[in-house]
Amino acid sequence: MARQQLAEFLNCSSTEVFFTGSATEADNLAIFGVIKAAQRKAVVKPHIITSAIEHPAVLGPARFLEELGEIETTYLPVGREGIVKASDVEKAIKPNTVLVSIMYANNEIGTIQPIAKISQLIKKKNSLIHNSKFLILFHTDAVQAANYLDCDVKKLDVDLLTLSGHKVYGPKGVGVLYVKKGIVIEPIMFGGHQEQSLRPGTENVAGIVGFGEAINRIKNQESRIKSNEKIKKLRDKLLDGILTKISGTYLNGSRENRLPNNANISFKGVEGESILMALDQKGIAVSTGSACASGSLEPSHVLMALGLSHQQAHGSIRFTLGRYTTEDEIDYVLGTLPEVIERLREISPLK
Repeated sequence: MARQQLAEFLNCSSTEVFFTGSATEADNLAIFGVIKAAQRKAVVKPHIITSAIEHPAVLGPARFLEELGEIETTYLPVGREGIVKASDVEKAIKPNTVLVSIMYANNEIGTIQPIAKISQLIKKKNSLIHNSKFLILFHTDAVQAANYLDCDVKKLDVDLLTLSGHKVYGPKGVGVLYVKKGIVIEPIMFGGHQEQSLRPGTENVAGIVGFGEAINRIKNQESRIKSNEKIKKLRDKLLDGILTKISGTYLNGSRENRLPNNANISFKGVEGESILMALDQKGIAVSTGSACASGSLEPSHVLMALGLSHQQAHGSIRFTLGRYTTEDEIDYVLGTLPEVIERLREISPLK
C-alpha cells in the first residue's frame, strides 16, 4: 500500500520505488550504484556533474570516489541567486559523463533548480550519443521539494529521485529512491533480496507505512497549492519585516525561485550562533547553515558558493516555516528579533 502511495505521488510504477533507511542512503545508492554500473560496463574513469551547493549526502560520495581516483567530478558554480544554469550543465558534459546530480530545491537557501530544463538537454545529448557504453543518467535530490513542488517524475523526466519520510511530516528512518524502469544501478550493500535485491536488509515497515500515509496527505495538488500560498504569505511577512525593521540585513538566494517556507538571512556585525542561542532563549527555533551540519564550525558551503565572505556566512540564520506556523508566531519573531540583534551588535567584536 505504501509503495503504491509513493508511486501515485511520483506518477510512476510501484516497481520503480525502492525504500531505504534514509534519504542520505538513497543519495549514496544513486551515486555509488550508477558508478559501479558504469565501471562494470568498462567506462574509463566515469565523470559526474553536480553543483557546489548540493547536500553533503551527494557531495560526500562524489568527493570520496574522487579521492580514490575512481571518478572525475565537476562542481558547477552558482551566482548570488543560488541557481544552477542549465547551460553550465551542458558545457560540463564530457564523453565519459555518466551522471548528473542536481538537487530540486536547496535545503539551506530554498532555491529551486530548473530540473526539467536540465533533463531536456541531457536527453538531447543522449540522443546524439552513438556506440556509447553508458548514457548520461540524471538524479535529483527532491527531499526539500516534496512538500511544495510537483514531483511527477514524468514531467521532471529524471532517471533517479530521492525522497525522505520526515521531510513530509512522516517518520524518521525511511527514505525512497525512485529508479526509472530500464535503468540499471548496482547495489551497495549485500546479504538479502529485499527491494528487488537493490537494497538488502529488513525494511522499516512501520516507518514505510507512516511515509506512505504522510505522502498520501500531500499528493492533492490543489490542497498543496493552497497550503503553499498560506506559508508563502507568512514567509513574505517575516522577510519584509526583518529586512525593513533591521538594518544591515539581506536575503540569501533568489526571492522568487525559492521554496515558500524558507528564509535565509544574513545579519551584518553579529554571529549567527549568537542569534540562534538568543532566540532559543525566547522560544524561537532557527538554524545556522545546514541543520545536517549543525555540529560544524565551518561556514556553510552553500553560502560560500553564493560569494559570501566567511563573516557574512557565519552571520546567517535560516528561518523555516511549515504547515502549522501561525501569524501570531511571525508577529512574535518580528517583535523579538530587532531587540536581540541590537543587543548582540552592541557587544559584538565584529562591528
